[in-house]
Amino acid sequence: MSPEIKSYRGRLAPSPTGYLHLGHARTFWMAQERARAHGGALVLRNDDIDARRFKLEFVEAMIEDLHWFGFQWSEGPDCGGLRGPYNQSERFEFYRTALDQLRAGGFIYPCTCSRKDIAAAVHAPHASDDEAIYPGTCRLKQGAKGLHDEGIVSPVTRPLLPRTNWRFRVPDGEAIAFHDENLGPQQYVAGKDFGDFVVWRHDAVPAYQLSVVVDDAAMEITEVVRGADLLTSTARQLLLYRALGLPPPKFFHCPLMTDEAGVRLAKRHDATSLRKLRASGATPEALRRGW
Repeated sequence: MSPEIKSYRGRLAPSPTGYLHLGHARTFWMAQERARAHGGALVLRNDDIDARRFKLEFVEAMIEDLHWFGFQWSEGPDCGGLRGPYNQSERFEFYRTALDQLRAGGFIYPCTCSRKDIAAAVHAPHASDDEAIYPGTCRLKQGAKGLHDEGIVSPVTRPLLPRTNWRFRVPDGEAIAFHDENLGPQQYVAGKDFGDFVVWRHDAVPAYQLSVVVDDAAMEITEVVRGADLLTSTARQLLLYRALGLPPPKFFHCPLMTDEAGVRLAKRHDATSLRKLRASGATPEALRRGW
């Protein structure tokens, strides 16, 4: 973090893969309230990295719905700022630089396993966030030789082989501990609670774990407020911060909002989308009542 940046910096980072729902709004509202309480800044970042899933109409709706609900930010894709661009689709040079740094440090390795291959090989239970723990098939192929010994090149400088992902090699058995500003002490064991994870996909797109670390660091975010379903991702991301030599932010994980059946809200729950609620005559003040 730059010496001159001492104040709180929070962020909203929605993905335009559907209309925002009430669960998003509650978590984002907590992020805004914490920024206000600390007298800090709030940044809006458009996490549109996955071109296969996002639609331009969702970007426009996202900004419109956030404004309607009462969100205010000082930096973002609609208003600019000193740490832009604020659309992930415009930030590939940052991700490529980080990927090359990880490769040069021997932190990652190429993986040709498909999801079907992994599902067939996995015998251990799934990780706490429902991601299967990678069995290490391609890690074992590297043997005792390092990445450099095998002449593996960066996917940035040369095209990747078909169906090749790049995985981060987790330090098996190491306890990754952190203090959550909402939930208190947290600890996850690498290789047990989560395995080697993808940082760069076979379709030449950075994975969520890498892009969010790179962007939060570059935008000098001091606290990340997000849902409790991402607690295990925080452990993964702390390993990336360390590998890249970046100072991690603080973390505040919120309970997830659920429906009447106890199922967490998702973008498929159209009845709870901000767009649908607005059309039905609901007001932001009424929706926020009790938060």
